[in-house]
This record gives sequence, structure tokens and C-alpha cells, in this order.
Amino acid sequence: MRRLLFTALTILAVSGVKAQTDEQGYEDGKWVLSGVTGLNISQTALSNWSAGGENSLAGNAYLNGKLLRKSGNWLWQNTLVLEYGLSNNKTNGTQKTNDNINFTTQLGYTADNKWFYTAMGDLKTQFYKGYKYPDKTHYISSFFAPAYSNISLGLEYRPKANYSLYFSPVAGKLTIVADDYLSDTGAFGVDPGDKFKAEFGSYFKARAEQAVMENVQLVTTLDLFTPYNKQFGNIDVNWDVLVSMKINKYLSATINTTLKYDNDVKRVGADGEKKGAKVQFKEVLGIGVAYNF
Repeated sequence: MRRLLFTALTILAVSGVKAQTDEQGYEDGKWVLSGVTGLNISQTALSNWSAGGENSLAGNAYLNGKLLRKSGNWLWQNTLVLEYGLSNNKTNGTQKTNDNINFTTQLGYTADNKWFYTAMGDLKTQFYKGYKYPDKTHYISSFFAPAYSNISLGLEYRPKANYSLYFSPVAGKLTIVADDYLSDTGAFGVDPGDKFKAEFGSYFKARAEQAVMENVQLVTTLDLFTPYNKQFGNIDVNWDVLVSMKINKYLSATINTTLKYDNDVKRVGADGEKKGAKVQFKEVLGIGVAYNF
């Protein structure tokens, strides 16, 4: 199935009718596949090292891709972000350092090639269980626990193919906690025992792709959501930044950051009691091989 899907995407990307790039940067009537994928690995090896320390190995694989088709007044865009990272040393064993699945699809109709009436849906989750290390007994997250999905109707301003601003006053956010253990604890804002939480509110999304300088590419996405209930004004934030720097034909360096805030995700103190939500931040810096497509 995976080979069939990859073959189909490849055919769509390289085939299609002859097209010309318009002033917004689209090739009308043609599927366009673009993005970056790669693998970063770091290793520390010590032998009789007087300053101390221990051997370690870490790796991170990533994909940030976009599949787009502009046909007449219609624009269909799909983006997929996949990340997974592990580290290993003698003291802590193997730990997960990065885990992300993020898919977005949107269909828009325009009359002037700048403003699009748009329907959008997305899904965010992770591949595998997560732990609050060094405790590896009780997991705190898992596949589809949580998963977040936003479905919305709105207006998008897209002056160029690589910039967009989208606003929806009619948006639904669904929080899914499919794991029995986590749903029973009321994790991620669901009521204890429930596996779903639905919220209705307004949604904003901004995306930009830009060559900052020669061989340096920036991709950033900002998602904001606030519900139409007593928590109106408490804004859920998800801000992703990927900077890819090409060193030579084979090597590249990447900086990947994510900033999150969700008022429903409470932190757990050392005493086991739930406390107020806090800003979450993750940064991954790596050097490895990368392929731009």
C-alpha cells in the first residue's frame, strides 16, 4: 500500500498537462510536489575521558512536504509533517526526543487569485507512547492520545504561492484521547472516561515558505484557536519553524522548533497534582543528510 501511494504521488508530481507559472507562482493544471526530508545523527564516544561523561547516540528523521494543484479558480493543497527522534545512553537507555504527525488539507475557490473561499481540515497526533523521563512505568501520551483535529470554513489571503493567511469564524476543534488509561485520568482536557472533546470557535492559520539566503530555506506555520464558551480569549497556540541549511550536495543542518500553549493541557507537579497550563517549547538542532524535492 505504501509503495502504491508513493508511486501515485510521484506520477502526479511529474505528470500533468503543460502549464505556465502565473504571477502568484502556480502552475495551472499541474500537481506540484515540494518539501524537504532528511536524517540527522549525533554520536559521542569516550574512552578514559578524565572530565567524565558517557557514550551516546541520537537520531532524528523528518519530512516536511506539500502537494498542491491549481486548476482554474480552484486550489487544493495538502501538507504533511512527520518527525521522529530517539536518543540512547547507558544511564537513561533509549528515550524518545521527537514525535509528530501533522496533516492538513484545504480546498479553496477564488475569483481574483488572491482571496480564496476555503474549507480546511487537519489532524495532529504522534507515532508512539511518550513518558515523563526518567519514569518509564507510566506513559503520558500515545498514538491518537492525544489527537487534535480542526475543521473550518473561512477566507484565505494568498498573494503568492508561498505565503498565506487564513481566518475562520466557523471552526470546530476535536480533541481525541483514544487510550483507555489516559482517558480515564481526564488527560488533555477530556472529562474522565470520555475519549472526545468538541469545541466550537474561531481559527487563524498563517504559513510562509521563504529562501532566507542562498541554500537556507525557512518554513513556518502558526495556528491559533479560541472557543466560543467561557474560555473565549484563551488562545490555543501551535507555532512550528523549520530552517534547513544546505552545506553541500549531501550534508545539511536543520533547526526545528515548536511552541505550544493549550489551556486544557495541565502540567503535573512533583506531588502528582494537576496545575495550571504552561507554554511548551521544543527545539531540535541537527546535522545530517537532507533531500529537497
